[in-house]
Amino acid sequence: MAYITPAQGLPDILAPGLRVVFCGLNPGVDAAAAGHHFLGRGNRFWPVLHLAGFTPHLVAPQDDASVLGFGLGLTAAVGRPTSRADQVGADEFAQAAAGLQHKLASMRPQWIAFLGKAAYAAMTGKRQLQWGEQAERFGGARVWILPNPSGLNRGYSKERLVDAYAELQRALD
Repeated sequence: MAYITPAQGLPDILAPGLRVVFCGLNPGVDAAAAGHHFLGRGNRFWPVLHLAGFTPHLVAPQDDASVLGFGLGLTAAVGRPTSRADQVGADEFAQAAAGLQHKLASMRPQWIAFLGKAAYAAMTGKRQLQWGEQAERFGGARVWILPNPSGLNRGYSKERLVDAYAELQRALD
């Protein structure tokens, strides 16, 4: 894979007809520079994904493209890398909504799983959101909101994240 500078963002890992596309808020600077999703030292995405039953083994960030083989995809709501997700404003998420909807409409995944409420709230204008399945579709995909796996999200232990992600896994069966 080619070296990607932070200004270039992080490439999507998508294919038509996936079971779930996991949508992070935006790439971290280190992840964008390395060209791999959820690379951050404290990010719990990969172990949680495995422990929740989405992958048969722990996937290393450097092997992120292998998730396609499990019917999974990866994207970010906003492409601009930052060192912290709170450096992306609601206006940036709102401006990215049409592009993300178009991307999903062309790839037709069954589900989009937003990793955190912030991006989905800003993209849809909804203020009151619950975790889990949402009533509406986004870009033609069913919507599920999961807690963000960032190590900065101290409100969720790894065990609670696994439980939340496993709920989506059960909904797929």
